[in-house]
Amino acid sequence: MRSSGVTTGDERHEGGGASRGARPPRRPSVTDRLAARAGRARVFGRQLSDVTDELRRRAIPLHWTNLFGVVTFACLVVVTVSGLLLMFFYTPSSELTTYEGGYAPLHGAEVSQAFASTMRLTFEIPGGLLVRQAHHWSALLLPASIIMQLATTFFTGAFRRPRRGMWLLLFGIFVAALAAGWSGYALPDDLLSGTGLRITEGIALGIPVVGTWLTFGLFGGEFPGEIIERLYPLHIVVFPALLIGLVAFRGYIAWKRRPPQFPAPGRTNRNIVGIPLWPTAAARATGLFLIVCGLLTLVSATVTVNPIWLYGPAAPGDASAGSQPDWYTGFLDGALRLVPPGWEVVWLDRTWTLAVIVPLAVVTIYLGAIAVYPFVEEWASGDRREHHLLDRPRNAATRTAIGVAGIVFYGTLWIAASADLISTHFHVSFEHVILALQITLLAGPAVAFFITHRVCLALQRKDREVLLHGYETGRIVRLPGGEYVEVHAPIDACERWRITASDQPQPLMLRPDARGRISIAQRLRVRLSRFFFEDRIELGTRAVGATGETDAPGEVDASEQTDPPEGRDVSPAQPLGVR
Repeated sequence: MRSSGVTTGDERHEGGGASRGARPPRRPSVTDRLAARAGRARVFGRQLSDVTDELRRRAIPLHWTNLFGVVTFACLVVVTVSGLLLMFFYTPSSELTTYEGGYAPLHGAEVSQAFASTMRLTFEIPGGLLVRQAHHWSALLLPASIIMQLATTFFTGAFRRPRRGMWLLLFGIFVAALAAGWSGYALPDDLLSGTGLRITEGIALGIPVVGTWLTFGLFGGEFPGEIIERLYPLHIVVFPALLIGLVAFRGYIAWKRRPPQFPAPGRTNRNIVGIPLWPTAAARATGLFLIVCGLLTLVSATVTVNPIWLYGPAAPGDASAGSQPDWYTGFLDGALRLVPPGWEVVWLDRTWTLAVIVPLAVVTIYLGAIAVYPFVEEWASGDRREHHLLDRPRNAATRTAIGVAGIVFYGTLWIAASADLISTHFHVSFEHVILALQITLLAGPAVAFFITHRVCLALQRKDREVLLHGYETGRIVRLPGGEYVEVHAPIDACERWRITASDQPQPLMLRPDARGRISIAQRLRVRLSRFFFEDRIELGTRAVGATGETDAPGEVDASEQTDPPEGRDVSPAQPLGVR
């Protein structure tokens, strides 16, 4: 093929040689390199400026319920950093050795290498006890902050569309935190954790059909087997990776979707009123983060937790009297204690230990109900709109009552884990304590539901009276006819907005299909809808809308009914609507 007559640099050097008379490429000078670096710096500066502008345009609503996420993150950072430090000194081995460390009362005792390394970390490594206790205290606070996030999300209705997935992620974070704490509880291999492992073995053996296989798979043989070697990778790799991954994924989704906010003047489903994420909200979150880390360090330096030197090493034939699990797993232990002893049946040539099966089933159903509740409420309401305004708990009376009933159920199981200590400290018969807790477990949630439901309705009636007649001023006026009345003053627009911003769905109506048939699922859905939304107190007044106009109760402007398309920025065009 004939050449085009144009020679490129690649053609000149093709075949490894240079063309005759061609000049070698000029090496870039210092000025060129500096100019290139300056150009890259300008591009990076523009990118950084764009990110900063985006952070400034993003509004974060102000409310105390948003603080629990920062507390959870602080606990996760402390427990991760302290855990990484402990890894360098801990020996995950069940092999026996003779203790000759710094704690004299245990000299000559036969202990596992895991226990010996924990004792060496506690008494011989500078700052080891502080790191151990910081790890333990942060692991205790982490589930508490997650539970508070679950509670505030539930009672305010923040789990509704489009945040149902975030509710499942938060629930998964809670389960992962429980699993991570349980797997690390036994690693010191002291007598207290050994007693807990013995209870775990008994529960696993009580599971029908697969109990024995499950026990040998977990312990690697007869108790105690190789439980330390089995739990160690779960505690330092599997569960932490799952926990951090869920937290990161939930944070990513929260970034992609705007946060919910409580009703107030100027706040709608289409805008966000709050403070800028950068620098205001970031500074507040950083301050709270440092406060939580500092308090954890202070508590770790002054309050002893898990003194394994007092418990001694674990032994298969010994048990610790008055042993108590960490608080976040207390409800599991309490479920076992409330079951009648010797409760078992023989069926299909097998012994079915109901004292283990029933507590496991009840706890599993309870946790499963927490996870699927948002989907059940949406199915009952038929409301598939996106909700960016939160509810006042009193306005969702049935939901609030269900939440309080669940708390009573959980609290009863949690208290039952300390039934023996209640008996010894208050000099009450242990059988009477168990009987009282059994009655509370069965009747307490129903009583709590009824009382909470009635209280919420009473608060709704109070709001209605305030809207219609104003609030009491304490001024008594005598009318010309001699009658004495108290002067009432009208509430301001902000309070009126907060009260009338409720957007609860109406109960569904039972309608037959084209053939005049009504399915069982339809009947169940309508009954459930009436259970959730039938008991409401109509405000009986006209609510002030976002534009200053008035809307009748139960009516929503059409623009509010239309949800923004997925992925579209719904923040206000003005400087963010930052307030």
